[in-house]
Amino acid sequence: HPFIKSIVSLNCSLKISDGFNVNWGGSMTKKKLLGEILVETGIISENTVIRLLARAKRYNKKFGAILLETELVTPEELVNALALQFNYKAVSNFASNPISSELTSLIPVDVAIENMLFPLNLEGKSLFLAVADPTNKRIVSNIAANHGLEVIPHVATRKDIISAISMHYHHKDLAVHHQKTILIVDDDELITTMARDILNNESYRTIVAANGMEGYKQAISEFPQVILADKIMPKLDGYGLLSALKNIPETRLVPVILITSRTEPEEEALAFKKGFFDFLTKPIHKVTLVTRVKRALQYYEHQYSFEQ
Repeated sequence: HPFIKSIVSLNCSLKISDGFNVNWGGSMTKKKLLGEILVETGIISENTVIRLLARAKRYNKKFGAILLETELVTPEELVNALALQFNYKAVSNFASNPISSELTSLIPVDVAIENMLFPLNLEGKSLFLAVADPTNKRIVSNIAANHGLEVIPHVATRKDIISAISMHYHHKDLAVHHQKTILIVDDDELITTMARDILNNESYRTIVAANGMEGYKQAISEFPQVILADKIMPKLDGYGLLSALKNIPETRLVPVILITSRTEPEEEALAFKKGFFDFLTKPIHKVTLVTRVKRALQYYEHQYSFEQ
């Protein structure tokens, strides 16, 4: 069939799937391509699949990521299709389930956030693991080898996994939002303290991260509505942090304000070109900070009113 040939060709070039489902018992069974499953279940058309695969190839992104970005499938529809493709079970709404500290100790929070996975249960030597991306076999194999366990993946939405991580690693319930949250990412303690004090006095909830990598993890687990990021930071600078945030569904629409000591027009133009919502120059002034944060919050609320 021309459609099957088209998506096989595109999938091969994208390395979306190797055509086999490897289980840890050693057997291999032929599996369908994700595009085939979505067409067969009537979620999208053949032509849409072909266009989306071409777009994924052009932007060097995974097919699943493009599906979510374009909102042509819901996260739940993608999970069900991936579960069919890999012959795994789909799981949902597990954040409120009781989880022991012994279970969470098997997977450090950094690993859970970076790879979007969560330990569901341990029965004997079998670890039941929620994963957002079942193609990430390397991390699953590493967990199995490090702990001498058989890992049994279950597919889940990123939202469910993030909720479980927040509940059981950070002991926070994402369903409860009492204050608008601002994340301040800067390695200068004087800057973060001043910005935090100003914003706290405006009744905002503030979170502080001392480097870009910590800021990235906080952005995923804390769901801030606005992020302030210094241009120059250890581990991941402001531009690198912005790029990372734009590549994941949960944070791609969150406005990020660049903090910089430079005021040249070239710096401003570059910041806007890269996707920053706004910028602040040092030293930071209270009126400017509050005004730009309020404007960013208005933008966030406008964007997410269309997302819901």
